[in-house]
Amino acid sequence: MPTILSFDQLLLEVQKVPALRVAVVGATDESVLAGMVDAASAGIIEPVLVGAEGAVRDCVAEVAGAEGFPIVEAATEDDAARIGVDLVASGEVRGLVKGHVHTAAFMHPVMQRLRTNRRISHVFIVELATYKKLLMVTDAAVNIQPDLATKAAIIDNAVRLAQRFGLERAKVACLSSMETVNPAVPSTIDAACLAKMADRNQIPNAIVDGPLAFDGAISAESTRLKGFTSPVSGDVDILLAPDIDAGNILVKDLEYLANGTLAGIVLGASAPIVLTSRADPPRSRLLSCAVAAIIAERP
Repeated sequence: MPTILSFDQLLLEVQKVPALRVAVVGATDESVLAGMVDAASAGIIEPVLVGAEGAVRDCVAEVAGAEGFPIVEAATEDDAARIGVDLVASGEVRGLVKGHVHTAAFMHPVMQRLRTNRRISHVFIVELATYKKLLMVTDAAVNIQPDLATKAAIIDNAVRLAQRFGLERAKVACLSSMETVNPAVPSTIDAACLAKMADRNQIPNAIVDGPLAFDGAISAESTRLKGFTSPVSGDVDILLAPDIDAGNILVKDLEYLANGTLAGIVLGASAPIVLTSRADPPRSRLLSCAVAAIIAERP
């Protein structure tokens, strides 16, 4: 399998797998539907729209190409989330897409009914003109203040995703505000422990280093000037955020100030789950669906 280093390569690779039938939970937003039309037209997904039927039909009328998608009635966003999970559990669909619903409502039935023996976590995949390959950031959407064991599970999920992108041994940077271990800054202790855990193969198929500040993770020149070396600096694949606040702020900075293009996916559930921001453009939803289709065929 070729290594996927850009979103253009992702869109080529996803043509090798069947279209993924997905339930779009809260299909009452034009940007969401536009992304679904683009993804369906590209042969990536087969959408089923879930939501209040009148509102869904009003939205469909405004988005060319959405007319033929089946609609499943759901009176509220809680109902839509529950019905979407029901469709996955019954085998009628093989994935979920978050539409115009709140993340908490969307994820609640997922956490109740689609759990596996893996931790559920989220990865944003970011393409930047200023970086040589795709960059994964985790977790900026699901785990709020992960402890050490949770961070190890979050890394493992992201590394598994990187393997589906053709990376045999992903390079992971555990982010903090500094590069020295300081007992007053808990994220530095977690980062150092995670690096040692990877050395002992407790986190397989990964090279993990930390603590690293963002510049140290991205730039080998930065670490040289600071007087140390890192096996991941300047070539990192995965950035582990210390908590959801730091991860979310980082991702939004990359999107809005660095013109990054994003895809968002939930990992560790029994089906791939597309979870992007409600403000993200249709292309982000298209790319996220492509990631979900790859995961569905290469679990």
